[in-house]
Amino acid sequence: MPRSDKSARANPDSTEDAFVRLSALVRPELEAVNRTIRKRMESEHAPRIPELSAHLIEAGGKRLRPVLTLAAAKLCGYEGDHQIRLAAAVEFIHTATLLHDDVVDESAKRRGRPTANILFGNQQSVLVGDYLFARSFQLMVETGSIRVLDILAGASAVIAEGEVLQLTAQHDLAGGEARYFQVIRGKTAALFAAAAEVGGVVAAATEAEISALRNYGDALGIAFQLVDDRLDYGGAAAAMGKNVGDDFRDGKATLPVLIAHQEGGPEERDFWSRVIEDHDQSDGDLEEAHRLLGAHRALDRTTERAAEWGERAIAALDIFADSEMKRALTDIVGFVTARAR
Repeated sequence: MPRSDKSARANPDSTEDAFVRLSALVRPELEAVNRTIRKRMESEHAPRIPELSAHLIEAGGKRLRPVLTLAAAKLCGYEGDHQIRLAAAVEFIHTATLLHDDVVDESAKRRGRPTANILFGNQQSVLVGDYLFARSFQLMVETGSIRVLDILAGASAVIAEGEVLQLTAQHDLAGGEARYFQVIRGKTAALFAAAAEVGGVVAAATEAEISALRNYGDALGIAFQLVDDRLDYGGAAAAMGKNVGDDFRDGKATLPVLIAHQEGGPEERDFWSRVIEDHDQSDGDLEEAHRLLGAHRALDRTTERAAEWGERAIAALDIFADSEMKRALTDIVGFVTARAR
């Protein structure tokens, strides 16, 4: 096993352009993915499908998950083209879940723009999401690999389970961190993990390398969601493309809330029970939530937890020899966690 060294640690000074560098390493493949996405969004009989899909897919998302698939395949020395189909399938799965989530959450804004359900209605958003799921499975089948089909189909099921669990338990503080991490591992980390894993599978990497890629994606996905949940209270609405406090207003028991609730006194716990469990909120409650979160360093501690998961992601890559791609995948961890600063 290649030894770990300082070159494999994330460089905090490089976080801003880390994604640019990683994307540049897979630029030809990423351009092919974008062409595949546009082609597979086409519909001869329902022009609303490409119109609605493009509203979200072309809205400025960074394609982080499909880039992970391309990067993992290249890290493992793959020289074919099946990773193009798999990366497009990953993006379709991601986009389909966003379309469905915005309907369930009654969201009005994503990536700084009105959501598809606001512009086109809930029915069309759900049906186009279904269409993209179907397209993703067509792309998987075209690789001829039952294993990648199993991985991505399994991830799709886990994502749905995570979303249902969040919906049924989002106002429940009693589940604590165990349930919270179960939710975010399902709704976010599962696709990160699968995206990286299938890149190794299509490259015929060793089982140890495939497992390492899955662990890398899982840890990176958890760090990503922890940062998102911290940013909901942190004033980075422009970067997030949504309103600060959305999770609070929805009554979601995210990690910052769980920390403050667990460590608060009786009056503080009563406050969190009212605004999260009972979903009984009044003017000034968001400001009070900010005060309590600050009193217990809940936001800073969530950021620290994200950094810990980022270190796990980096450590998972230790099995791979030093290379430009490995360094880029290492630095992308800093890109993800630095959003919380």
